[in-house]
Amino acid sequence: MKDGSLIAVQPNKDDLMSRILSPDNLNRAYLQVVRNKGVGGVDKMDCKQLLPYLRQHKAELIESIRIGKYKPNPVRRVEIPNDNGKKRLLGIPTVVDRLIQQAIAQMLSPIYERQFSHSSFGFRPNRSAHGALLQVCRYASEGYKYAVCIDLARFFDTVNHSCLLRILSRTIKDGRVISLIHKYLRSGVMIGKHYERSMEGTPQGGPLSPLLSNILLNELDKELERREHRFVRYADDSMILCKSKRSAERVCVSITAFVEKELHLIVNHDKTEVGYIRGMKYLGYSFYFTKGKCRLCVHKTTKDKLKRKVKSLTGRSNGMGYGQRKEVLWQTFRGWMEYFKYADMKGMLIPLDQWYRRRLRMCIWKCWKKAKTRFANLQRCGIPKGKAWEWANTRKGYWHISKTYILHRALRDESLLQSGYPLLKPLYEQMHIDCETATCGTACVVV
Repeated sequence: MKDGSLIAVQPNKDDLMSRILSPDNLNRAYLQVVRNKGVGGVDKMDCKQLLPYLRQHKAELIESIRIGKYKPNPVRRVEIPNDNGKKRLLGIPTVVDRLIQQAIAQMLSPIYERQFSHSSFGFRPNRSAHGALLQVCRYASEGYKYAVCIDLARFFDTVNHSCLLRILSRTIKDGRVISLIHKYLRSGVMIGKHYERSMEGTPQGGPLSPLLSNILLNELDKELERREHRFVRYADDSMILCKSKRSAERVCVSITAFVEKELHLIVNHDKTEVGYIRGMKYLGYSFYFTKGKCRLCVHKTTKDKLKRKVKSLTGRSNGMGYGQRKEVLWQTFRGWMEYFKYADMKGMLIPLDQWYRRRLRMCIWKCWKKAKTRFANLQRCGIPKGKAWEWANTRKGYWHISKTYILHRALRDESLLQSGYPLLKPLYEQMHIDCETATCGTACVVV
């Protein structure tokens, strides 16, 4: 590769390209792209339009890829807000390019799966973040209680193309495949109507990007295995376990040098953590010790993030109706509980659930609006007529009213559950204790 131009290669005996373009592989890729849905790229073609397009242009498309004349479209830039206030950059390929990338990934994944480390858990079949976290617990319980969490700054945006292609060329002997991957890396980005060349990075958003990131970071895994370190890696989040703080500090220095010199990536020194594993954040979880065993809990910043989400969903003026609010709350809590099901969090959930129920009561009280509506609803929920009239005409604020005994009596936990609102404690008990939440008395239907 000279002067940033695309590499020119000749096909050889390893006809990987023919396997990528086989009807069976392309059909599987098409079905996966349709299942994933997703928005259109720069050409605005969506998944529903993909099949008619392929019926008309399939032969021409396959032939252009086979002879090396296919030119991928630029990706469409999308910005996703991060927790730190910054933006995470996504690149959305066209559906045709997603199809081709998926076909490439399906052929390369089985080849590279045999090379990947057992300590790598991200973007791999039958592996998950939970596996990485449980392995950290096993290592910590064995005495490796000091950790190095290496933070790679803007990893997907800073991947060195030359380094990645050199690593790919060790395994992939069909030069046409290397050339096609290189074209995707250099396809560029459309920001609005402005085109920007991509000299580095592998944009998040395409099916090929996760596999390429694993192939590059597998070099880090091999180096750690060569040094006989205990470690886990999920995508670009790596944690190396050591028996002392001094050894952890030495490992941090040497591995940082390897990552920056050999892989040409940028290590964020401010966010890279070295120290005792207790309280350290990894994949949203944290760690603590009890009876000599390392266990999982929810990190404070993760809890704060959930509270911000719940606060926005139970806002007094977010425009949601009863049904929509319930649906979004159920989706949020179910997803959150499923991901954090390995954490010991009963003690954390009790005050969080109390706060959340107070926000629900505030929200419902606000929706009742007029004194006449409040008076009628309070009576429906069992409040005596005199007290219902008194509180229906109160001028106290919504947040203040939500903590009063009258609203707790009217909108009991059982009432909220029967009305279809999810509550954290019952969800936790259902997942971890497998028992039904008992209710006392007759609960009124709130809304």
